[in-house]
Amino acid sequence: MKLSVIILNYNVRYFLELCILSVQKAVANLEAEIIVIDNNSPDDSCAMVRERFPDSILIENKENVGFAKANNQGVAMAKGEYICILNPDTVVAEDTFSKIIEASEKLIHMGMLGPRLIDGTGNFLPESKRNVPSPLTSFKRLFGIKLGKVKNYYSDHIPIHGIGNVDILVGAFILVKKENYKSVGGFDEDYFMYGEDIDLSYKMKKKGLENYYIGTISVIHYKGESTDRNAEYIKRFYGAMRLFYQKHFKSNWLLDFIVSVGIRLTSLIQSFKNNHKEKRVIDQYYLVSGNEELKRRLTDALQKEVQFISLESAENLGYTNNELIFDNELLSFNEIISSMQRLKKSNMTFKIRPVGCNFILGSDFSDGKGEVITF
Repeated sequence: MKLSVIILNYNVRYFLELCILSVQKAVANLEAEIIVIDNNSPDDSCAMVRERFPDSILIENKENVGFAKANNQGVAMAKGEYICILNPDTVVAEDTFSKIIEASEKLIHMGMLGPRLIDGTGNFLPESKRNVPSPLTSFKRLFGIKLGKVKNYYSDHIPIHGIGNVDILVGAFILVKKENYKSVGGFDEDYFMYGEDIDLSYKMKKKGLENYYIGTISVIHYKGESTDRNAEYIKRFYGAMRLFYQKHFKSNWLLDFIVSVGIRLTSLIQSFKNNHKEKRVIDQYYLVSGNEELKRRLTDALQKEVQFISLESAENLGYTNNELIFDNELLSFNEIISSMQRLKKSNMTFKIRPVGCNFILGSDFSDGKGEVITF
């Protein structure tokens, strides 16, 4: 088997459904399998997978065992030569896997590959390509100061649409050969959530394998869905960073001091932030579709008139707050992802109506929870 796509889910049922639908399209011409691991979601995610995607392999954990352990479960039963670790709040295009596998076969000493990630408004997510977050790099980023030759947190030397060697890839989408994944021990299960992708990327580098950012391939990541940015998030995230430093950097009093101060200060700053995002007031909803029944049902659900529009006409919309709804029955995922990047502007938001589904979803923020509207 060529490819195993592993999707770890926890309590994002509608985003998961959209994700699997896009993956199904993307593996249609590949020898592939889809493995869904559910970490004891309290919603009906598992029932949805069993009903809607009976050909997928479903692992139902009776407790939340964490990101690392659950993905290792999936890899252990995967039959593919290539493994794709994929978040449930992602959307891939029809040619994503074929293109990224083709790219991998031309790269030397390949460890892992990651695409250009965009958020729900079509904007690039800079964590798609990062340098090793050494204590000094993290300190530099935290305080916004120059520290000689210390690298930036993000790999700014590679253009957004370029291809290049990077230190760290984000766990929302990672392509790796199964043999290489296993050769470094997979995800370190000492991490429960956060830091696992940094650790795995760094282990690949230490083994002499290279991690590549492929900026010619775009994938949507509604990144706010994976967790609430509350006190527990802060504790886990910075705890994971401390664990990473302990595992991979030689300890000394100065390093320990920098790490402790940085983590405590950042945790304090985060605790005072208001992570609640106010929903934008939409002046006009536009639907890229020819489905009159869908238009009527959306008008009822949104309690505001929805107008048909073409992608060409959408480029000329004015400066009111507009929301564009893509009907996946008319548009491919490739067209949707391309359109989001082409049409992005400060007054435009997007929703996707997956084929055969009675909901639309999207996210107006790169660090906030998305929105699902059923009809």
